[in-house]
Amino acid sequence: MCPPEHFDVRYAINPWMSGDAPVDTARAARQWETLAAAYRAHGHTVDTITPEPDLPDMVFAANAALCLHGKVFGSSFHAPERRPESAAYEKWFAADGQPVRRPESSCEGEGDLVPVGGLILAGTGFRTSRAAHAEIQEFFGVPTVALHLTDPYFYHLDTALFALDDENVAYLPEAFSAGSRQVLERLFPRAVRATRDDAMAFGLNSVSDGRHVFVAPQATGLVDRLAQEGYVPVPVDLSEFHKAGGGIKCCTQEIR
Repeated sequence: MCPPEHFDVRYAINPWMSGDAPVDTARAARQWETLAAAYRAHGHTVDTITPEPDLPDMVFAANAALCLHGKVFGSSFHAPERRPESAAYEKWFAADGQPVRRPESSCEGEGDLVPVGGLILAGTGFRTSRAAHAEIQEFFGVPTVALHLTDPYFYHLDTALFALDDENVAYLPEAFSAGSRQVLERLFPRAVRATRDDAMAFGLNSVSDGRHVFVAPQATGLVDRLAQEGYVPVPVDLSEFHKAGGGIKCCTQEIR
C-alpha cells in the first residue's frame, strides 16, 4: 500500500474525477489507515511504499503491477499523468528482490488483471490494451481471458469485478460487452451478480481473502448478499478515494 500523503484530484482521467467535491485529505488519511488496520487485524501483512510528490494517484497501488507465482508484471499507464508511477514501484519491487517486467503495451496492473480459477481475467476497453493480454499470457504462462468493458464509470476491471475466492467472482454484468457477459456466465455460473447501485458505490472494488471481504459499506445490497453466501463482510469506508475513481482494491497491491 502507498500512504495518501500526496493524494488529491488534480486532473480528470475518468468520470469520477470531476473535482466538484474537494478531497478532505485528513479524512482520506484516516480512511486509508483504517483499511491497513483492518488487513492487519485479519492476519494480513501490510508493506508500504514511500509516496512521491506530484503523483497524487500513486496511492492506488493496485495499478502498479500484477504479482503472481513469484513474478512481477509491471505497468505502462495509459494516462501521461500516471506514467512516472511505474518507475517508483519498479524500484520498490527491485529493492525487495523482485525484478519487474515492464509491458510494451498499455497495461495497468491489477486494475485490469484478476487472477482466479487458474486464469487471469484481463480487462480492456479503456486502459489496458489487448496487446498487453498476450504479453501477460506469455510472461506468466497462465491462460488469459479478455473481458471488454463498455461503461466509462467502470474503466478498470477492478471496479466491475473481483475474485471472491479461487473459484468464484462477483461482478456487474452490464459493465461488460454482450460477448464478455456470456464468457463470465460460462466460467462462473455461481457468480454473485451485483446491482449498478452497489457497483457505483465501489462495492466491486473489493478485496477478498476467500473468507473475509473488505468492502465499501455503501454497497448495502452486496454486503447482505455476501453474508448470505457465507462470506464475512468487513466494511471499510474509503469514500474520499471515490472522488478519484478508486476504492479498497485500488489502494491494495496483492503480493502473491
